[in-house]
Amino acid sequence: MNYLEFEKPLAEIEGKAAELRAMAAANPDMDIEKEATALDAKAQKLLVDLYRALTPWRKCQVARHPDRPHCRDYIEALFDEFTPLAGDRGFAEDEAVIGGLGRLKDRPVVVIGQEKGHDTQSRLRRNFGMARPEGYRKAIRLMEMADRFRLPVITLVDTPGAYPGKGAEERGQAEAIARSTQKCLSLGVPLVSVIIGEGGSGGAVAFATANRIAMLEHSVYSVISPEGCASILWKDAEKMREAAEALRLTAQDLKKLEVIDRIIPEPLGGAQRDRAAMIKGVGAALRAMLKELDGKSPDALRQDRRQKFLAMGSKGLAA
Repeated sequence: MNYLEFEKPLAEIEGKAAELRAMAAANPDMDIEKEATALDAKAQKLLVDLYRALTPWRKCQVARHPDRPHCRDYIEALFDEFTPLAGDRGFAEDEAVIGGLGRLKDRPVVVIGQEKGHDTQSRLRRNFGMARPEGYRKAIRLMEMADRFRLPVITLVDTPGAYPGKGAEERGQAEAIARSTQKCLSLGVPLVSVIIGEGGSGGAVAFATANRIAMLEHSVYSVISPEGCASILWKDAEKMREAAEALRLTAQDLKKLEVIDRIIPEPLGGAQRDRAAMIKGVGAALRAMLKELDGKSPDALRQDRRQKFLAMGSKGLAA
């Protein structure tokens, strides 16, 4: 298991317990179960203490944890008969964006998500989840198809932001993001979104301008990364902790501001500690959000989305 910086004391305790059990396995005459159990209890208490009140910066670290379930993991576990569809029919295929047709508990849907990759090779191929213009144009194409065939759209958001490279800008990155956001607003079918890790900048908004938005308990959603914000405001990226506090990027803050609709609880220690339970929780939330939108006409769905974003944050700011 990969441990985060603030989890180092936990790593030491769990490492000692693992060493004791390895020694016992090599020498059956050794009786160390009592000591190992005591270390387990100590580790469990420390885990509870660490995750009881995570700071915004620590939540950023958890949201970026490499062992968290990624878009591909959710798709493989939750959607039957998933058929990926590639290309924007204009320039190229963008592997940072996964999209296609599938069934959620026998309900046909279109699924679109950002995939960061799980190892060095796949992260490079997926561009660390940072989509180029063709990725957003692929998403637009799939949303148009969903609208045509009256299929609900599900988006899974996990990106540091849109790719800032020269080529992407030359091919109309800002325009592609704006058109993807516009397409989300104009859909006459239910659109639900889950922030499963990082929701960074316009790269996230272009997928998450939805009727219902959920966030995992330790995910983050913001207009800019804490490091980027610190570089602009303080000219010092090391001020990211202060920036994370100021950005109000946690699920708890955004629920108060009514930017999101629900928080999906994570297993103790984060989604990476019980991937199966986390995937099950996301599946239940997706089905519940789609059920809330059942029976609404295309015009009602568009109006619901429009009113949601016009009113966003007003009550939280007034408080």
